[in-house]
Amino acid sequence: FLATSSSHYGKSSNVSARPASFLASSSAKTDTAAATTATTEQQQTMEAQTKKNDEQYQPYRGPQAPEALPEIFIPSVLEDIDERLWVPQTDSVSFRPLCLCTSSGYYVNLLRVRGSGVLSRHKHPGPVHGHVLKGKWRYLEHDWEAKEGSYVFEPPGEIHTLVVPEGVDEMITLFHVTGALLYCDVDGNVIGGEDVFTKLELAKKHYAAVGLGEDFVTQFVR
Repeated sequence: FLATSSSHYGKSSNVSARPASFLASSSAKTDTAAATTATTEQQQTMEAQTKKNDEQYQPYRGPQAPEALPEIFIPSVLEDIDERLWVPQTDSVSFRPLCLCTSSGYYVNLLRVRGSGVLSRHKHPGPVHGHVLKGKWRYLEHDWEAKEGSYVFEPPGEIHTLVVPEGVDEMITLFHVTGALLYCDVDGNVIGGEDVFTKLELAKKHYAAVGLGEDFVTQFVR
């Protein structure tokens, strides 16, 4: 009986070892499947994120407003400029039009002054923004000096006298002028003026005279 029992128990021991091995194998398979699922989900997440990021760099696919005017793009406003682009106003003062907005009554141009001295005394019924690109200038009515890199906001209504100081061979400033520029005498009486329309006429005549053609200026008109 003991021998038989021993033999029986031995067989039972061998049988019980198989499930342990089977469980270990099943556990490994389960871990592998879980890892594969996690990897797949991670890849899907990364692919979704990549697609989302790519869409951020895609151009707008819808229609543009048919009434919208085309943009104005000028690659360089100072380097390699054809001298004919500068429209003379006096022997030492000229401007280069960048945007002549007849529909809103403003203009953006580069004002260039060669040599020092008083440029003009004037006022504006609208706001003016200025950014100095070269040289420097100041107003007699203020104690600050606008140098290369300076930004200036001029509120409507103020009368000021623009001066380019001694030692400045050339001054170039980008001005955004809304409305008119009204020239004044020392007492503030208006003695002349200019606006986007007078700028446009000057540019037409100049470009026609230098061989670019009167229509050359239309690329700046909006």
